Amino acid sequence: MSMTKKDAKTKNNSFLFCTIEDLVPLDHLVRKLESVIDWNFIYKIVEDLYSTIGRRSIDPVVLFKMVFINYVFGINSMRKTCKEIQVNLAYRWFLGLDVNDSVPNFSTYSKNYERRFAGTTVFEDIFGHVLKIAIDNNMVDNTAIFGDSTHIKASANKGKYKNDVVEKSSKIYQDVLDKEIADDRVLNGKKPLKKNKKIIEVVDNETGEIISKEVKPTKNIKVSTTDPTCGMFHKGEKEKMFAFTSSSFCDKRGFVLGSYLAPGNVHDSVSFYGLYNNIKNDIMAKVEYISLDAGYVTPHICKTIFDNNKIPIMPYKRPMTKKGFFKKYEFVYDEYLNIYICPEGNTLKYSTTNREGNREYKSNKFDCANCPSKSKCTESKPAQKVINRHIWEDYKEETEHIRHSDIHKEIYPKRKETIERVFADGKENHCLRYTRYRGIDRVNDSVMLIYASMNLKKLANWLAKPQKQAVLSLFLRNISVFLKNYHFIHKKMTPSF
Repeated sequence: MSMTKKDAKTKNNSFLFCTIEDLVPLDHLVRKLESVIDWNFIYKIVEDLYSTIGRRSIDPVVLFKMVFINYVFGINSMRKTCKEIQVNLAYRWFLGLDVNDSVPNFSTYSKNYERRFAGTTVFEDIFGHVLKIAIDNNMVDNTAIFGDSTHIKASANKGKYKNDVVEKSSKIYQDVLDKEIADDRVLNGKKPLKKNKKIIEVVDNETGEIISKEVKPTKNIKVSTTDPTCGMFHKGEKEKMFAFTSSSFCDKRGFVLGSYLAPGNVHDSVSFYGLYNNIKNDIMAKVEYISLDAGYVTPHICKTIFDNNKIPIMPYKRPMTKKGFFKKYEFVYDEYLNIYICPEGNTLKYSTTNREGNREYKSNKFDCANCPSKSKCTESKPAQKVINRHIWEDYKEETEHIRHSDIHKEIYPKRKETIERVFADGKENHCLRYTRYRGIDRVNDSVMLIYASMNLKKLANWLAKPQKQAVLSLFLRNISVFLKNYHFIHKKMTPSF
């Protein structure tokens, strides 16, 4: 058989007599996206942001659909997205644009964001609407939810920064902790702690009056000169960079239930409270188990979860003890006598409750001086072992007991299939690895749309399965009818002898 060569002169000279509707495949993702959601809901969300008079604007549904194309298909550039829409008939069909219609300029969405959408709840509303569709279709199973955080590389050069001194922010639960510390000290016969405030006197240059000013504790941080709202992220062997931290919850099927964005230098145990408070009450009411990783194992987080009648599913956290020394769990706590018993059988008695909420238990100096295990127990100069036990340590120990239960062994291994997979899929396919925007509010809005896109894509693929089967069954039925007709016609036309 000889090789066929196609004539290059005539390959682009054919005429097509069909519509865009005919050219978009029935199983294309844009058809699934269009079938599972009524995009007119956007009009109601942005209605108050548009004027009733003046020149007609670009359809807001078209603007947000362009962003969904951007994130669902992982293009990660609005300029490139517009170029793709120009030549991609499926995208044009999704936007409702004809072949001759011009595509909105890539800067149109940015200008609309600056003038209309910035500082509003539009993006949270869109995310919530998509999630509600998933819940209404019984796609979300939030009996157990899985939480974690991931870093998003900021649009900031890590070499351009300034060293700054900022005030240390107090714990979100500091008032509750101070009250319980005071109660615990009274219960153990100790005097209440004095307020730990440093007061300095400052002279007002204009009036000459002496003003008392409180000096708060400070810390040194690196602040980006490009985007001051991000933070320097450095964890383990990962690259040191300016980044944001996105904390999220998802259900066991991978639907994102909520998100909270913080600078990259904020620890997971701190950003947890912003995430926890962002989850809507109707979703959290049905939650029974909350699965988190070791970075969230703190007394107050365990207390928060237990106080809300949820069960924390957390892993073992390795003690931060010097190698070769006794671990804290090797000292037995006697709750009735309120003492610790060391591996050699000596007691450590309650001494005080400090400002951090830790009860201090100290050993007898004479017992430690002649102890054969002293070299594995303490290196302190007074030869005295001190153990700290937080006033909320009971919640943490109860979490440790749950770790040995069957429900923990069933739920915790699913983290790698749920929240970790959400982050991996978001970074690999949906533009979550780094941001092209600056400012934490702007980045947060884009992250909410990314998660909305991921939820919508999952929802579309799942809900479109019956439709796909219906198309297949229709095709098979047509084939069956064709074969029957062909057999009938062939039989009529065949001469009999």
